[in-house]
Amino acid sequence: MLIANGPSLNNMDLGFLKRETCIGMNKIFLGFKRFRFYPRYYVAVNRKVIEQATAQIKALNCVKFISQAGAHGLLAENALTHLIRTHAYQIDHQGIKGPGFCRDIAAEGVHEGWTVTHAALQIAYYLGFSEVVLIGLDHRYQYSGAPNEARVLDGPDPNHFSPAYFGGGQTWDNPDLAHSEESYRLARAEYERVGRRILDATLDGACAVFEKADYRQLFRIAASGAVA
Repeated sequence: MLIANGPSLNNMDLGFLKRETCIGMNKIFLGFKRFRFYPRYYVAVNRKVIEQATAQIKALNCVKFISQAGAHGLLAENALTHLIRTHAYQIDHQGIKGPGFCRDIAAEGVHEGWTVTHAALQIAYYLGFSEVVLIGLDHRYQYSGAPNEARVLDGPDPNHFSPAYFGGGQTWDNPDLAHSEESYRLARAEYERVGRRILDATLDGACAVFEKADYRQLFRIAASGAVA
């Protein structure tokens, strides 16, 4: 399971997650008590997120993959914390910036791909998962300004499962959905090239790149919320 951070998580019964191998990202720790699960792996590559959540990231008792550049001066490598090289993008023969996909993160690092989800998909690939199920990938945002522009978010955060995620005057980088979708298409192609697959089980998610699935059917969750 790869747990993104969209508001749709609030409308799901996530009790089943405690039985799954989960990869959490960015400020997922804000939902641990409410969602009643704890990830086995954690990924963060954005410097602003790492700065804002250094203490919480240090406290996580799971295997962590953190951008080496983003963690500089904030986090040190240890038994649970792996600092990995990250690449913002790659440039093709025409000089156009595009996403990349690293299969061996120990040797190559990871491509950020304009979204931490793309980095997490490369890590899941490296860890050997043949099927990755995504939830919380709402892929819709309310924001002003240009894609990738740093903005201060006054008031509650409407784009993540917690209003405190980037709310209350914190700075975040505006999403870049077009480039994110390029990254997702590449990730899907890389998975399918070797017989693996990515399923998007987000509740009412707007991303059209991945094969869709109903999380209730995948995890046999009855209407009452109990596991069938």
